[in-house]
Amino acid sequence: MVDDVEVADGLVRALGATRLEGSGHVYADPVGHPFCLIPRPAWAPPIGCGDKT
Repeated sequence: MVDDVEVADGLVRALGATRLEGSGHVYADPVGHPFCLIPRPAWAPPIGCGDKT
């Protein structure tokens, strides 16, 4: 989950991911593992805001 899919698209591509054709925001990491970028829903806490105890 990401706050901005378009910003995250650029970041994951810079890290070596490739976007899979015709699949929306589905990518393959540099060794071929697939993953998706989806917008963070309003009910989900922002990343990095969890309890760190």
